[in-house]
This record gives sequence, C-alpha cells and structure tokens, in this order.
Amino acid sequence: MTALLIDADGCPVVDLACLAAKEYKLPVVLICDTAHEMSRPGAEIIIVSKGADAVDFVLVNRVKKGDIVITQDYGLAAMVLARQAYAIDQNGREYTHDNIDQLLLSRHTAKKIRQAGGRLKGPAKRREQDNEHFSLGLNQLLSRVIEQ
Repeated sequence: MTALLIDADGCPVVDLACLAAKEYKLPVVLICDTAHEMSRPGAEIIIVSKGADAVDFVLVNRVKKGDIVITQDYGLAAMVLARQAYAIDQNGREYTHDNIDQLLLSRHTAKKIRQAGGRLKGPAKRREQDNEHFSLGLNQLLSRVIEQ
C-alpha cells in the first residue's frame, strides 16, 4: 500500500498533507528531529536525533516503491526517485527524472556562490496561494498514483 512520508522538519504543509492522505485513506509517516517534535492524529511519528541529514537517512530507508514523499530537499528527492517512489515539494512541484538534475545543479551553483562570499535572495514569504498550489499538486499526484 502506498504511504505518504513527510520530511516534517520545517514543513509548512503537514496539516494539508494529512488531510489529503485521510481522503485517500493513506497512512502518513512524519519524520522530524528533536528540534521539531510534533504530533498529528492518525499519523505515525518518527523522531530522530538532531544531526545533518538524520531525517533524510531515516526517510530514504523507509520509503518503498510507489510511496509519496513531501520534501524541500532536492538531494532527498533524488534518492526517493531512485527508489521508484514519488516526491513533491511544499509548493506542489513534483520532482521527476526530467527536472531533478537541473534542480541539483542549481543547488550546487548556489552553494558555490555562497562559499565565494556571494549572497542570494531567500525564499519569498509563504502565501495562501502557495498552499492552494500544494494541495492541487498533491491531489493530482495522489489521484495518479492511486489509480495505477
């Protein structure tokens, strides 16, 4: 059975994702570190110790073919795709084999700019429209995956 796994550290759409999963009768697994402990009715909660990529390692070891993962992390999304699962970000953009290489390259380029002392503009403040895009994208992905 398909499950919805959420990289819950700092994820702004946990409640929206849980609602969508409930509609589709999917199990939800929230994975977070001790700095972001949370609970949601009906969701399995996995709390890991703080550390670089600790949540990512637990999540990628739990994900199975056909699962859906919500994450903002391009590297984690690439590993999820390699496990034949699906990944979507908090704005409703699905990570695919067609876009992941470009996203990883942009992340690498941004890191190089920062290491050289450059500054980049941060993300815009989250708006209600972002939540609507997420809900639409997640529901489209859920419909497509459940129908398979």
